[in-house]
Amino acid sequence: MFDYRNPYPTPRLPVFARNVVATSHLLAAQAGLRMLAAGGNAVDAAVAAAAAMTVLEPCSNGLGSDAFCILWDGTELHGLNASGRAPAAWTPAYFHDRYGAGAATPPRRGWDSVTVPGAVSAWAALSQRFGRLPLARVLAPAIDVAERGYAVPVVVQQKWAAAAALPEIASQPGFAAAFLPWGRAPHVGERFAMPGAARALRAIAATGGQALYGGEIGQALAAEARAAGAALTLEDLAGYAPEWVQPVGQDYRGWRLHQIPPNGQGLAALMALGIVQHFDLRALGPDSAEAQHLQIEAMKLAFADVYRYVAEPGCMECTAGHLLDPDYLAARARLIDPQRAQDFGHGEPMRGGTIYLTAADEQGMMVSFIQSNYLGFGSGVVLPQWGLSLQNRGHAFSLDAASPNVVAPGKRPFHTIIPGFLTRGGEPVMSFGVMGANMQPQGQLQTLVRMLDHGQNPQAACDAPRWRIHSGLSLNIESAMPVSTVTGLQARGHRIEVLVDSYQDFGAGQFIWRLGEPGCDGYVAASDPRRDGAAVGF
Repeated sequence: MFDYRNPYPTPRLPVFARNVVATSHLLAAQAGLRMLAAGGNAVDAAVAAAAAMTVLEPCSNGLGSDAFCILWDGTELHGLNASGRAPAAWTPAYFHDRYGAGAATPPRRGWDSVTVPGAVSAWAALSQRFGRLPLARVLAPAIDVAERGYAVPVVVQQKWAAAAALPEIASQPGFAAAFLPWGRAPHVGERFAMPGAARALRAIAATGGQALYGGEIGQALAAEARAAGAALTLEDLAGYAPEWVQPVGQDYRGWRLHQIPPNGQGLAALMALGIVQHFDLRALGPDSAEAQHLQIEAMKLAFADVYRYVAEPGCMECTAGHLLDPDYLAARARLIDPQRAQDFGHGEPMRGGTIYLTAADEQGMMVSFIQSNYLGFGSGVVLPQWGLSLQNRGHAFSLDAASPNVVAPGKRPFHTIIPGFLTRGGEPVMSFGVMGANMQPQGQLQTLVRMLDHGQNPQAACDAPRWRIHSGLSLNIESAMPVSTVTGLQARGHRIEVLVDSYQDFGAGQFIWRLGEPGCDGYVAASDPRRDGAAVGF
């Protein structure tokens, strides 16, 4: 179905293979491929790559990350929510007492931004339920990289240096000892090692992850939190478990896009896709101002609702079903003016620093996996002796008692990371994702429309220039966007800033598309040129 001619400047070609791994770092992709070559399956490959990424791209994720996963086991889809929960002591009063009555959210950095980290629990749960190889073998490549070190690549170094220059990061406990080994961020090509992470990974492998959730790593983490006067306790860690969930979906021209249900923002991608299907995008050029305008407006409508309503499911005023109701999405689509940009409010649906990776094997198993420390280097808090850098997902809570996302003991905050999965007729088609905060649903929408409406192959869809909604009528647009598209959007009232820094502003993605039957035709995979990654296979 794809046109394999690529109209965009790129050094990359799609990869065709029966077993394939795509990540944002070549060494992590190789770690996953080693598992497949050793007789492991796509889950083993994904976990190996995810573990390696905590060392290879520490500015975006770490052992203290959260994670989500959607996988096809050969028969059906499974979803895993491994986002962390608030410490038992967290309430609005807790934060107002510490930071003043005017505080609107928990802090961006430091101990009081840290919820229970979930990524390690995701590795353990996936390995135990679906993996073929022992966890110790799966984590061996990550341990090797952590001990021996690696040469820091260009894009990772850029974000590392930018984050290290922020006082709010560099002053956090353990950060300098772990990530500024020369009193500064590494230069491109310098060797960086994390012996503490190697030690932690061995303990995680030996205990099936329990070393972090009540074992020796958890005890060290709780002790550091207690010494800092923070709320996180050993009981918070020991009481945590990831949740297996049923993905939610949205049909689009014969395909179906699947996402993890709330507390994540996957509904934004589903809603935007459900809105744009009311327009004939196929009749418009893939880079035309007309096509881009309709997608931008649909995305703004989806964000307006998601930011208003999405939280922990039990705290939402409406359900995912309400937001995905076909009549509701049709009504939202009717608000779009093809000739004018608008700043939308939310509707009334009821009547009354991230890494993404994907792996697939010749038996047909496909894994869509994402993990993140949230903002660059997360909370900034690190336990160097364990190589444990902690996320700052607590900052995403609200302290407004009227918000569905108000902080509460044991509650999960609104999450930005969203793995995607595409099916057709109940059969798997593509495991994919795009990184970068609220760029994730925007990137998913743009790449899907290019593939499904315009027949662009996954690598071309990766390479194509993107837009990103900033606020109101303001847009960031990648510098490679055609001038005619930019001027056409400006004529519709969009306020545009053209940016060159693709990594920071326009996300990056990995895509694996199934070709025919598993074990016969294999897959075509793509990796985004905005990152240092690669798709590899055999």
